[in-house]
Amino acid sequence: MSRTDEPIVNRVANSPLKTFDLETLYTEGPRITLDISQWFEDGEILRESAFRNALKAADLEGYKGAHVALHCSSDTILPQWTYSLVTTALAPIAETVIVGDLTQLEVVLYERALATFDFSIYQDVPVILKGCSNKPVPDQAYVSAAMALKKVAKKLMYGEACSAVPL
Repeated sequence: MSRTDEPIVNRVANSPLKTFDLETLYTEGPRITLDISQWFEDGEILRESAFRNALKAADLEGYKGAHVALHCSSDTILPQWTYSLVTTALAPIAETVIVGDLTQLEVVLYERALATFDFSIYQDVPVILKGCSNKPVPDQAYVSAAMALKKVAKKLMYGEACSAVPL
């Protein structure tokens, strides 16, 4: 049998190497930012009574099943209860509510998914933390995954099997 007649062997598929793809932990659902200053007087003054009434009258159905990132675009000094009050209005309909931007929202969603993931399947095997994704994966998710994988994997790499970078 000549060299060209030999069957092509996929050495990666035959190796104990496993790939950890963060994209598989992506939490589905719409992501929406919500500016709470819309319920302030003149967009800048938070008076508790007026804020509560405006929030109570607000149509929040657009947030049903959504992952919501609360923020305040005004420079108003907020009492600590402000975001919690808005969260209580959203809790019956939204899937997730955080304070921050959409990147911080993705971090929270990935942290939640990683916290419940069983990493024992990667015990004592070489692992590649897959680098490319079609879904948004924040840097913090890679850091958290690397932290968890380093505790169990025999060897940890980043990237693809053809060009993995040892970590």
